[in-house]
Amino acid sequence: MHVMTAPESPASFWNRRYQDVERLWSTEPNAILVESADELQPGRALDLGAGEGRNAVWLARRGWRVSALDVSSAGLARAARRAAGEGLELECVEADWREYRPAASFDLVVISFMHPAPEERASMFASAREGLVPGGHLFVVGVDLAEHGRRGPPDADRLYTPERMRRALQGFELLRCESVGYEGESKEGRRPVVDVVAIAKRPASG
Repeated sequence: MHVMTAPESPASFWNRRYQDVERLWSTEPNAILVESADELQPGRALDLGAGEGRNAVWLARRGWRVSALDVSSAGLARAARRAAGEGLELECVEADWREYRPAASFDLVVISFMHPAPEERASMFASAREGLVPGGHLFVVGVDLAEHGRRGPPDADRLYTPERMRRALQGFELLRCESVGYEGESKEGRRPVVDVVAIAKRPASG
């Protein structure tokens, strides 16, 4: 008799990946986020899909009040330990972005290497938009389709192109949306990579 097994939950999948290794991702923040956020006045920030907290901890170090959101308790535990080790405040929230409703609005939302199914892309960005103050900034970076098979999820439809990103960012004032080549993380270590980067604002009147 064939027994159907339930699909693994995202939380279980990511907890297992984190528990299999001492460190899954780089401890350094995303280089393009560093360049972009340095121009902003620190306020309240949300790191959506924070993982081990490399971007959240960097933002906290820069004076931001940061909420780190992730489905993985294992990833967030690492983020919390790292922040505590540096004497930094970091609010860790174990939740799915689809269900998260913040108590207050953010000046910056960071979405770094979150690759939802294509039909959820626009709703993920809409959720981020709702969490921003009018005039607040959204920073997004994801693996470019050109990297398919080398980085990111195996499903090519989940990867980004500037066109896919632009279509999903309805309701934002788009400041930047392009493919960017730079030195980044891959399975082989640091090497030239191509990502899609978008910087957008929630309109002051919306």
